[in-house]
Amino acid sequence: MRQIVLDTETTGLEPQQGHRIIEIGAVELIGRQLSGRQLHRYLNPDRAIDEGALEVHGITREFLEDKPRFADVYKEFLDFIEGAELIIHNADFDISFFDHELGRLEESPVSRVKDHCSKITDSLELARRMHPGQRSSLDALCKRYDIDNSARKHHGALLDAEILAEVYLAMTGGQGDLGIDNLRASTSISAKKGSRVKKRGPFKVIRASLEERERHEEQIRHIDEKSQGRCLWLSLRGNQAVESKG
Repeated sequence: MRQIVLDTETTGLEPQQGHRIIEIGAVELIGRQLSGRQLHRYLNPDRAIDEGALEVHGITREFLEDKPRFADVYKEFLDFIEGAELIIHNADFDISFFDHELGRLEESPVSRVKDHCSKITDSLELARRMHPGQRSSLDALCKRYDIDNSARKHHGALLDAEILAEVYLAMTGGQGDLGIDNLRASTSISAKKGSRVKKRGPFKVIRASLEERERHEEQIRHIDEKSQGRCLWLSLRGNQAVESKG
């Protein structure tokens, strides 16, 4: 199963008003493990950036002056997502921008992203279904799933895609599938990043007191009487005793 976790930064909120994509960030999951492959491109939008958008991502027009345009990288983008399931937080927003960019091209094999991938999953909608009535922003989900997002001073497409990958895996099956060893060994992703899941100390073992053990034995005997000698716990205990003698 191939999945692409994707994010963008833009000059503003409405592609219909001429706003453009200025950053693409995407990471690949294979079998629910980070493969180490990524796509990261800054893009020259050939237009001004709204002040509100600049406050969110901090990417200036001057920084983008020497960057390629979407027309220069769209084939690379389409190759990267081809046939994969796309996982995007608030997918309608990002997809509307990609479709707008594809529509501006003189020649393109597709005019809509959904015609080039197998499926689009909106992690925002997924979070709202799983946690109704609760905040479902990426920051809120990081807090809920104990994922470190302290490096997220500004929104950034690649960083947000990496964080979203961890959030999505936590929401849909736990962090055991992250494949952090593969991530750290990758030459395309810094070994310093690794997992953002906070490290926990060893679990504290709390042993039952003598009184608690006696009450437990009393309850087991009561269950055995009520079940007419069919208490599974006692039968398992008996089997273990036989095995240890053997």
